[in-house]
Amino acid sequence: MIDRETIDRIFAAANIVDIVGDYVTLKRRGANYQACCPFHQEKTPSFVVSPSRGIYKCFGCGKAGNAVNFIMESESVSYPEALKMLAKRYGIEVREEAQTEEDIARNNNRESMFALNQWAADYFQRYMYNEDEGRAVALTYFSSLRGFSDATIRKFGLGFCPSRGNRFSDDARSAGYKPEFLLSTGLSLQRDGSSELRDRFYDRVIFPVHNVSGRVVAFGGRTLRTDKKVAKYQNSPESEIYSKSRELYGLFFAKKAIQQEDRVIMVEGYADVISMHQAGVENVVASSGTSLTEEQIRLVGRFTNNITLMYDGDPAGVKASMRGVDLILKEGMNVRIVLLPEEHDPDTFARAHTSEELRDYITREAQDFLGFKARLLLGDAKDPMQRSEAIRAMVESVSLIPDNIKRQEYVKYCAEIMQTSVDTLTSEVALVRAGVRAGREGQDFVRRHQAHEAQREREEQMPIQQQHSGPERVISDASVGTSMYTLEKEIVKYLLKYGHLNFSVLDEQTKEYFDYNVAEHIFTELDADGLTLSIPVFSELYNEYHAEFDRQGVGVEVSVHTFVNHHNPEVSRMAVDLLTSDDNYQISRIWEQKDVHNESVQEQLADGVPSVVSLFKWRTVDQRISELRKRLATPGLPDEEMSSVLAALTKFLAVRGMLANVTKRLI
Repeated sequence: MIDRETIDRIFAAANIVDIVGDYVTLKRRGANYQACCPFHQEKTPSFVVSPSRGIYKCFGCGKAGNAVNFIMESESVSYPEALKMLAKRYGIEVREEAQTEEDIARNNNRESMFALNQWAADYFQRYMYNEDEGRAVALTYFSSLRGFSDATIRKFGLGFCPSRGNRFSDDARSAGYKPEFLLSTGLSLQRDGSSELRDRFYDRVIFPVHNVSGRVVAFGGRTLRTDKKVAKYQNSPESEIYSKSRELYGLFFAKKAIQQEDRVIMVEGYADVISMHQAGVENVVASSGTSLTEEQIRLVGRFTNNITLMYDGDPAGVKASMRGVDLILKEGMNVRIVLLPEEHDPDTFARAHTSEELRDYITREAQDFLGFKARLLLGDAKDPMQRSEAIRAMVESVSLIPDNIKRQEYVKYCAEIMQTSVDTLTSEVALVRAGVRAGREGQDFVRRHQAHEAQREREEQMPIQQQHSGPERVISDASVGTSMYTLEKEIVKYLLKYGHLNFSVLDEQTKEYFDYNVAEHIFTELDADGLTLSIPVFSELYNEYHAEFDRQGVGVEVSVHTFVNHHNPEVSRMAVDLLTSDDNYQISRIWEQKDVHNESVQEQLADGVPSVVSLFKWRTVDQRISELRKRLATPGLPDEEMSSVLAALTKFLAVRGMLANVTKRLI
């Protein structure tokens, strides 16, 4: 495990704006930053980053946390892996304490694969530069035939795998890398029944594939042979760290330019990306020879909503453009298309033109998707039947646009192009959308039902104190119904947000107001009855706040950074969620004012704190009564134990009666 001092240094160094800014385009809003959430699809930004607190929160999907949580969510890595990634970014040496065998087994696989991939990328490039074969074959190909400069070659990590079929595998094993990781990354292959490894990419020039944070997740290898029996490209297989449908080649190198230009250009191949980068157009990525996927579109959607498809001008390039358009529209993004002259692809076109000429061509030739599709379809339509099919295809695309205003504008544009009525197209689009929506709603209903049933089954198997989700039971005596999860969450929220504040309560007998401190009231009431919180994440927050309160005293504000940067990622996520959740205030007021001292807050505390404490006690007693009744129903219960249970049950029923009266007055 990473020692506490190192973790503290990582949190102190981490700049959450820089870290989140590597994944989404942030725009300043007062003291904070906003963006469309990278974790769910949305058109109106609800994702907020607070640099002063070092936290992020999406008010749409609820995701929240600190810099480490963000890396964990974005990269699908463990807490230690996220810490190491940040430590590497800020040049912090990681000192680790002794790990258990479980910790080692859990963390080693992914990290070993990443480490091997990075070593392999360095190996391939060293071989190309330092070995006669590498210089003669690969370096000549990249520099002379492709025209890549040395700076470009090094930037993208290009290299060469030796032509001897097992040279790389042998060298990797000699360097200490285990066969299982050579196989799991796909760098090596193994024949059935043989222990010998052979190289997947032997005698191929190498293109490393980086994920959005710059780690090498896969490789593409291109043969330079003219033998048609040999596949032109060989790619890494799917693995624990690589899914081709979720990666875009070149995104790591392009993301800053994409943010600056507020546009991404999508091409097909590795060389297309590299040549355009070298020509000075850097907001370019590639789907690496696979059809464009929803995951890839959403990935690039973190940085921009504007996509330009740039493919060859031949029929295959046109088809590729058409396939991608509908997927992009469905995700609510804007799409334009640039077709190159038939004799060119993006690689050759970029090498044949200056940077200025390339930019001018893209600006001049970029077509709106609807105009492009209309010209393409109408060009083939020779009779009314073909024309109606062309219109239907246009309607299918327009109906995918989720934004109503934008969709209506495209209906008008389509009617003008196709020389048909707006009303007719509007009706057709509505019919298509109604069909799609019905199908989607049916699927959503099934998913919700399955999730509900699964949750119910889990709760039935849980101890009663852990049943904090699902439908809330009605508390008949007090006429209120609140789950234990909600009550514990409210208690901890009051501590974190308002624990240092006071509230006033009117004594009904003396008609005098008495002041109470929020934290002191909560701890005094619960400690007096020996009560603690049962849900682990709330219990940890409660106990640590209690310890700080005991150490610092009444009225001293406990630093929330202790909880926001907690070593337990679940605790830090929940702390951020609680600190940023308040339905009665605007986001800016919550985050831009450290303390909120006004009458409305005082009134809320005077009502809310005593209520939640009393309800928590009521619920705890109610659970205890249920447990005692179950014991009474146990067959063959000894008389002595039955008397003891009955006495306890009588006491708890009396306590519940008193609490019911209190809760009725407070609610």
